[in-house]
Amino acid sequence: MDVDGSPLDGLLLDIDGVLAVSWVAIPGAVETLAWLRDHAIPFMLITNTTTHTRADLTITLREAGFDVAESEILTAVVATAMHLRANHPRARVLVISDGDASDDLEGIDLVGPGDAADVIVIGGASDIFTYELMNHAFDQLMTGASLVGMHRILYWRTSRGLQLDGGAYIAALEEAAAVMATICGKPASPFFQAALDALGIDARRAAMVGDDIVNDVIGAKATGMRGVLVRTGKFLPADLAQGGPDAVLDSIADLPAWLQGEA
Repeated sequence: MDVDGSPLDGLLLDIDGVLAVSWVAIPGAVETLAWLRDHAIPFMLITNTTTHTRADLTITLREAGFDVAESEILTAVVATAMHLRANHPRARVLVISDGDASDDLEGIDLVGPGDAADVIVIGGASDIFTYELMNHAFDQLMTGASLVGMHRILYWRTSRGLQLDGGAYIAALEEAAAVMATICGKPASPFFQAALDALGIDARRAAMVGDDIVNDVIGAKATGMRGVLVRTGKFLPADLAQGGPDAVLDSIADLPAWLQGEA
């Protein structure tokens, strides 16, 4: 398959804001995924979503109408677990996130709020991000703990509008404690590469479709892929001023036409 004169062997697709918003399918998204499967175009769904385990996310997407398998999904939580096992194998880990990630963090020594920790992991933001808890995280960082981010998303879109996300808290902790977080999800290149490896394709022959100009498009292009920006989800017109997309589509419903050179 050639797009704009360049070979394309497969796709990475964001979920939140591209396939669905608040777990309701975006018009045309279910049909587009079915079209990709019918045309034997390999794809992997990659997401910074932290509210669901990979197994739960599969079920949620199926309930929204998508024909997906668990093996076709890579989450920031799974990538974080891989990082912790490889780099902090015996560490006490405090996870501060909007979902119960324990099923995807098997083998990690998880500690509770207020306990001493060797690693602070920040996921998606929620009401649990209280002053007391964030101050405890700051205290642990000041006494030598490492900071790990499941992602660096500053905000996201829900059915209620734009909402502050965990990346804002990571930025605050980095500034206050004079540390630098290791990011495991998008836009970290190892996250994109893990998805490409699962598909068995080269970055130069792949494209990333997302609604986030920084974490999806620019992050993917830094890994060697093409970046496709959709005008759904958290997209804002000002994003276009940053440049970078190889294509801009109104929604994922326009993806088949772009792949066939019609958009």
